[in-house]
Amino acid sequence: MIADVVLMHNVGRASNGCFHNIERRYHMNIILLGAPGAGKGTQAEVICKTKGIPAISTGNMLREAVANGTEAGLSAKSYMDRGDLVPNETIIAILKERILQDDCKNGFILDGFPRTVPQAEALETMGVNIDKVIEIYVPDEKIVARLSGRRVCEKCGNSYHVDYKPTKVEGVCDACGGKVVIRKDDEPATVLDRLKVYHEKTAPLKDYYAAKGKLVTVEGQEEVADTTKLTLEALEA
Repeated sequence: MIADVVLMHNVGRASNGCFHNIERRYHMNIILLGAPGAGKGTQAEVICKTKGIPAISTGNMLREAVANGTEAGLSAKSYMDRGDLVPNETIIAILKERILQDDCKNGFILDGFPRTVPQAEALETMGVNIDKVIEIYVPDEKIVARLSGRRVCEKCGNSYHVDYKPTKVEGVCDACGGKVVIRKDDEPATVLDRLKVYHEKTAPLKDYYAAKGKLVTVEGQEEVADTTKLTLEALEA
């Protein structure tokens, strides 16, 4: 399937470290949906490496635009410096700049955008055709257990998990002996708040894209490799 972007592409190629082990040149615009902690970023990286199309996350896209000093990037920086949310129209403008770069000529993967139905509608207004939307589904209770079990060393930043990668001595980093703590973002109450926002704001996108016949749901598995297998199969469905 060839992805049609009704926009002219720039000739400059953006740097992207994902392009190796490419199976074949792909032609598809993909959106990855899923609650925080569902593993979208991991699957985006796999698709990027195997299919040769860039993974674009909202955070990286904003940072790149700010670093490059583009008009939209400078606009975003003014909001970020004040601690305000970057408005939709600015994010859309930055996305437009990003997908015009040469590495997107064969398609791209959007991870973390759109977050709402109005943002999805804005993509259509831009003239961007989305070929497939893959939802990585993980039940809330598993996400809470997964995220709230994460720990990080205050001193060296090493990451651990109370179930999957525990420290040898509880609360003590294996690498440097520093104190291992739970980040505020990973506290159960915070995770539940993030899930609530997802279900209120982002989950409606499932119905939006299902009505267009573009949604495929992949059930997240215990092993990342098993989820990856299902995700790659969903791309070919």
